Amino acid sequence: MHTPTRPQGKLAVLLPGMGAVATTFIAGVMLARRGLGAPVGSLTQLGSIRTAHDERPVRISDYVPLASLDQLEFGGWDIFPDTAFEAAEHAEVLSDKHLRLVKEELSAIKPMPAAFYPGYVRRLDGPNVKRATTKADMVEQLRADIRNFMRARGCERGVAIWCGSTEVHQVATSVHQSVEAFEQGLRDSSTAISNSQLYAWACVKEGVPFINGSPSLAVDFPAIWNLAKARGVAIGGRDFKTGQTLMKTIIAPGLRARNLGLNGWYSTNILGNRDGEVLDDPDSFKTKEVSKLGVLESILEPKENPDLYGKMVHKVRIDYYPPRGDQKEGWDNIDLFGWLGYTMQIKIDFLCRDSILAAPLVLDLALFMDLAQRSGMHGIQDWLSFYFKAPLPQPGEAAVHDLFVQMRMLKNQLRRLMGDAPVEIASSPELQGYEEELRHVASPAA
Repeated sequence: MHTPTRPQGKLAVLLPGMGAVATTFIAGVMLARRGLGAPVGSLTQLGSIRTAHDERPVRISDYVPLASLDQLEFGGWDIFPDTAFEAAEHAEVLSDKHLRLVKEELSAIKPMPAAFYPGYVRRLDGPNVKRATTKADMVEQLRADIRNFMRARGCERGVAIWCGSTEVHQVATSVHQSVEAFEQGLRDSSTAISNSQLYAWACVKEGVPFINGSPSLAVDFPAIWNLAKARGVAIGGRDFKTGQTLMKTIIAPGLRARNLGLNGWYSTNILGNRDGEVLDDPDSFKTKEVSKLGVLESILEPKENPDLYGKMVHKVRIDYYPPRGDQKEGWDNIDLFGWLGYTMQIKIDFLCRDSILAAPLVLDLALFMDLAQRSGMHGIQDWLSFYFKAPLPQPGEAAVHDLFVQMRMLKNQLRRLMGDAPVEIASSPELQGYEEELRHVASPAA
């Protein structure tokens, strides 16, 4: 790891899946760099950090050498041939007032044909897809797309962020255990290798950092960890932390800090966008369910606190409801107890805009992954856990889910990168268990 200098040249931001999240992100950046919209929700654009050299916090964008919004070039793949403007109109996230301001720029962005095998996302199909004799050939076509895009747009470097749909539930198999086994699986067109894994493999082969914004098994297996280390490429994920899970990682640490008990937490969502349609398939929902369910257990640690959380029941439901579109609604019923075991309840009704919450995460991850790559930080970037429902930890280690500890992890990594001492966690009893994770994340990435 070394301190990076101010980046020069253009940064390609490549997006597999150019639907609601991707087009909301692209349009928002275009508006922000023209002063026509504010990048609310973005840590890289609005966040601050306290350093040893300044009496008051300074902007993160002034502290670390991030790429500027003007340096970003957008591209990607999709199974539908719609331009970014057409896709954004179809998604109905942004108003016509905003889209018309950047219509010309959005209309110039046309998705490349996607690497798509429909068995992994059974509720979607489209005409803008590649043909290949084997999955190895499909990877080579994706690699050629990356090289051609970089050359045509004059980009010095690139990052890729998976914004595609959630795939059916998978677990790592023998194909995923080594680089050699995975390469053979590609030649054999193994059914264990999904669409997202093809993109991740192609990007790492091309030296392009890759982030998995879905709960799919895109970068969660030893073969790609080994490839990323061998190629010196940064990877990370999983599953953008947006609505309901964001609230859980805010509220659950408070319950634990106050030693309040929890009998149960019931969560249900309704949403009507393409993501909701995909999650209507039970096998795709299973992937999302696994991602969501791990949060409370990690924060509350029932085995270490059996009297408070040992009998906790955690349920998650998602229902596809087309009239709602991208305006998701998340309902939470929290059954807690306090002094002498007396019960209480918390009710949360979060009417959120899924893509509005996700777009600033895509921007931050693109800029931070580029920073990591320029700093020689390769392999799994667990210091970016702040952005994910099911953050990918280092092999053999547990993920951290507490939003506030995740924020400290992120800022400590930035401090170390710039040669400053990390800020240690206060020695309050409820945070003692996180000190080792902080020391690990604040150290140079493996």
